[in-house]
Amino acid sequence: MHHITALSGGVGGATFLRGLLHGVRRGLVPGVDRDAEVTVVANTADDIWLHGLKVCPDLDTVMYTLGEGIDLERGWGRRDETWNAKDELAAYGVEPTWFGLGDRDLATHLVRTEMLDAGYPLSQVTEALCRRWLTPTHGQAVRLLPMTDDRVETHVAIADPDSPSGRRVVHFQEYWVRLHAAVPAEAVVVVGLEDSSPGPGVIDAITEADLVVVPPSNPVVSVGTILGVPRVREAVTATRAPVVGLSPIIGGTHVRGMAHQMLTSIGVEVGAAAVALHYGARTGDRTGGVLDGWLVDVTDEADVERVRRAGIACAAVPLLMTSDEATAAMAAAAVSLVS
Repeated sequence: MHHITALSGGVGGATFLRGLLHGVRRGLVPGVDRDAEVTVVANTADDIWLHGLKVCPDLDTVMYTLGEGIDLERGWGRRDETWNAKDELAAYGVEPTWFGLGDRDLATHLVRTEMLDAGYPLSQVTEALCRRWLTPTHGQAVRLLPMTDDRVETHVAIADPDSPSGRRVVHFQEYWVRLHAAVPAEAVVVVGLEDSSPGPGVIDAITEADLVVVPPSNPVVSVGTILGVPRVREAVTATRAPVVGLSPIIGGTHVRGMAHQMLTSIGVEVGAAAVALHYGARTGDRTGGVLDGWLVDVTDEADVERVRRAGIACAAVPLLMTSDEATAAMAAAAVSLVS
């Protein structure tokens, strides 16, 4: 296998990709060339405009992580960050105060917004930013592609007794950052998704891959939005490459993030097997489902047979990404499952 494509969200996907690359370059993933090329199709529905700037959290988390600039303790944002601009904006009383842009991170958003204002699409802007972050370490072997150049934004409906409808809709970032996903999500609304088009290179990256990987990212608001871009799901179901995923649910809940809340909002059971069934099997005429293989954690070994009965190859292995070596072992298990 030489061409690997991953459909990734932010922290979980980026952490897996770092371990995958660690394993591939050291020959720890049997069946994958050491000089394999990895293309990351990243979710952009988490994007938000703040203080006149275009902020792309998942793109930046993947870019900083693979470019060795991420704050490892937080899992997002720049290492050695300072927050002077955030404090100054708060002193002026400028809203929103719940989303903080670090001083170093701010430069990325300024460059991105300036290029967008000059007429460059997000895909070209991302390519330009990655020349700083990815090219020095990975050359041309790692590409980061936005799922679409179009504006797509995820919003979450929550209860609001003061509203005539009994609910109100907030941007995904407000639900996650300000509300800490602490209130039930009644519905997920992805504005602009149905009218969007795949970003340049996205469909080819899927159809021409030797392996397609679904990392342990949020199945609703990360991978789900990528698959929701018109033609993307069809490309995944039609590709000749095997498609393998890794469960973001361990022991009946998420390790980090809000997969539990998001799955509940769409009526999907919060469990490793249930997420696999939500994605569906690529069987028969390969329409609809997207998975050939699915890894669950050893604590969810009882789910293996249920997944297999649905037509998806399944195995239980340790899925906690405690180190690059542990994550590389996960990647090796995923490849072996569908080889």
